[in-house]
Amino acid sequence: MKKYEPAEIETKWQHRWEEEKLFATGEDAERENFYLLEMFPYPSGKLHMGHVRNYSIGDVAARFLTMKGYNVLHPMGWDAFGLPAENAAIKNGIHPYIWTKENIGEMRAQLKQLGFAYDWNREIATCNPGYYRWTQWIFIQFYKAGLAYKKKNPVNWCPSCETVLANEQVVDGRCERCGAEVGKRDLEQWYLKITDYADRLLSDLDTLDGWPAKVKTMQRNWIGRSTGAEVDFGIKESDRKLRIFTTRPDTLFGVTYMVLAPEHPYVDELTSGTDYEAQVAAFRDKLQYLSDRDRNSTTLEKEGLFIGRYAVNPLNGAEIPIYIANYVLMDYGTGAIMAVPAHDTRDFEFAVKYDLPIIPVIDPGNPDIDTENLKEAFVAEGVLINSGAFNGLNNKEAIVKITDYLEAEHIGVKSVNFRLRDWLISRQRYWGTPIPMIYCKNCGWQPEKEENLPVLLPTDVEFSGKGESPLTTSKSFRAAVCPVCGGEAEREIDTMDTFLDSSWYFLRFCDARNEEEVFDRAKAGYWMPIDQYIGGVEHAILHLLYARFFTKFLSDIGWAPVIEPFMNLLTQGMVLKDGAKMSKSLGNVVSPEEIIEKYGADTARLFILFASPPEKELEWSDAGVEGSYRFLNRVYRIVNEFLEIAAGSPAGEPPAAAGADAAKDLTRAMNAAIKKVGEDIGRRFNFNTAISSIMEFVNAMYRYKDAGTFDPGLARRAAETLILLLSPFTPHICEELWEAAGHEASVYGEAWPEFDEDALTLDTVEIAVQINGKIRGRLQVRTGLSPDALVEAALADEAIAPFVAGKEIIKKIGVPDKLVNIVVKG
Repeated sequence: MKKYEPAEIETKWQHRWEEEKLFATGEDAERENFYLLEMFPYPSGKLHMGHVRNYSIGDVAARFLTMKGYNVLHPMGWDAFGLPAENAAIKNGIHPYIWTKENIGEMRAQLKQLGFAYDWNREIATCNPGYYRWTQWIFIQFYKAGLAYKKKNPVNWCPSCETVLANEQVVDGRCERCGAEVGKRDLEQWYLKITDYADRLLSDLDTLDGWPAKVKTMQRNWIGRSTGAEVDFGIKESDRKLRIFTTRPDTLFGVTYMVLAPEHPYVDELTSGTDYEAQVAAFRDKLQYLSDRDRNSTTLEKEGLFIGRYAVNPLNGAEIPIYIANYVLMDYGTGAIMAVPAHDTRDFEFAVKYDLPIIPVIDPGNPDIDTENLKEAFVAEGVLINSGAFNGLNNKEAIVKITDYLEAEHIGVKSVNFRLRDWLISRQRYWGTPIPMIYCKNCGWQPEKEENLPVLLPTDVEFSGKGESPLTTSKSFRAAVCPVCGGEAEREIDTMDTFLDSSWYFLRFCDARNEEEVFDRAKAGYWMPIDQYIGGVEHAILHLLYARFFTKFLSDIGWAPVIEPFMNLLTQGMVLKDGAKMSKSLGNVVSPEEIIEKYGADTARLFILFASPPEKELEWSDAGVEGSYRFLNRVYRIVNEFLEIAAGSPAGEPPAAAGADAAKDLTRAMNAAIKKVGEDIGRRFNFNTAISSIMEFVNAMYRYKDAGTFDPGLARRAAETLILLLSPFTPHICEELWEAAGHEASVYGEAWPEFDEDALTLDTVEIAVQINGKIRGRLQVRTGLSPDALVEAALADEAIAPFVAGKEIIKKIGVPDKLVNIVVKG
């Protein structure tokens, strides 16, 4: 028998699949379709084991569904814009496109080496003009719909590198390139009004039954819908009003100070020309080294500054001091908050630190809470106190009554607030999709004419790592013609957040080569929505939320055929080694190439699918890889031996007749495996238990061989069934064995086997025998034996006899195919 040689086998079949274009897919009205997609990767140059796990999961499902008769769309592409390519350009003097293209070539070869069944005819890369042309087109549709706008926003600025930094380039407040302290600089930047879709993004989560509850909760929290009231506080000696949002109108009488974000536009106006102006400027300067995440942190020490002005409570006329503080952000709510220290922990800590009044306005009726001498804030329900005409009301009732009063007096309104902010999409980068906007002194900002798309990235740029963007160094890019008046104008030099590129790529896969429109609506209607989406839970919020937003918008303007892109979502767990996530810094990385070179791609796939359920973390095990390799060797041997039996020429001289018991055991194991594997892949994605049942089937095949009594027809049926069941997991070895079985066509196109329910029925069953509730023995009996017959068999068993001898039998209970329980006395 020829030895199992994975390198030779895998190369052979990968070439054949490519020559035959086996995995190419088209629309087919006669077959039920299934769109299966894994999140496409950033082309960093090398696959890691997390990639291998993600794509192996999807590949098993795609191959299985194809064998079940579905017309499966299973494409692959590249999320190819991003900062690493630009950093490589600065460091190595290589253009980002060349670096990215080389990485794509290397990673594509790795994916093919692993045997993934992708339709490479649909391959896309977001950095190709043929793709980002349509990303620009979509942006223009947002602009036309009034959902794209420009406003000032602070960005991270490194004074040493003289450049804008992304958040991920700021480490502990310092530039990761040079170590200098990072500050802030205000720049005009583009936004998308995702907040206009907040309610729909929230409510439609209820329709996504195929999503993990954890992911939906994360999105709900990120959107953060709050119901309450907007209230206008007056400002002493000013015509201005400070509008705040609160979910607790019942606590308005307990407000003892106001806090503005230091960036609030009123701060300069209220302090200009006063003794506080310089202090405010110094306070802001100190904050520029804190990220928004740090300012939101519950562990951050709260710091504030009184700005010398007072607000006026609209309910009782109380004058309350106005502070600025490090924990209030301009981008959340109105950038101003009312502070009720008696009933908010953060406000309480701040009030104690700055010696501000603390006025309780709710009596919880709890003797353990001394409202006259509070040691900490409390949020318990109760009745209102210190609240004028509203005293004595239950605080829940008071929320409604006070809100009604605010509206009646025109000093507030019922309101819904969202934690979700509009999406800042401007990036001061080169390697991204150019924002297709043009500024004209006469006409203002105007979108480029659609027939002129794509706005191409220029090649005459310098990558020095300094300045606002490398695009500013291009002599050809900035000058433009106004699309409206034809006068001299300038192009936008910002590029788009790369999340825009990945927010619609799944729609482009439906019609990846269309040069006339973003995609053909009929083709998108055939494939969408995606039936199964697979990727890491780290994308639970941003990518998945943005993709849902894009889909809803494209549906609203008549392009997308659905309002939700992903019907079912699987978030696979991380691959760990020595209890930690694989990383170069920890020195615990296992290269997929090393495993493939030593054991083959099928072994890598098998181990990573068998070691853990997909949604759980997977601990890498060298011994587990060895075990998977040994198992495939066992498969290779037993299939070839069974094919020899089927051909009538097994080693040795077999008896003429098949052994009934051995044949039944093998038939039962074969049908049990067909049922189990089909259910575990098709219903639950429990690949580890599916593989376990295949292993049990292989063990049964070895038992049959060792019994020495052979049925050639059964041997062929078992061998071919094993090949079919294992082929989604380890396709190369299965193609080789399928060919050895005499088949010319690929196993990929074969039908999934059906199981025989009758063959699963056991002739005998083991039952437990209990005496007074304790198990005293076990019996092998015929299935379906009556209760009386079961009891009779138990009493006749030699192992049970000593426990009933000389004793009075009080009760005898027989449960068919389960147990016998005998109660005795004496």
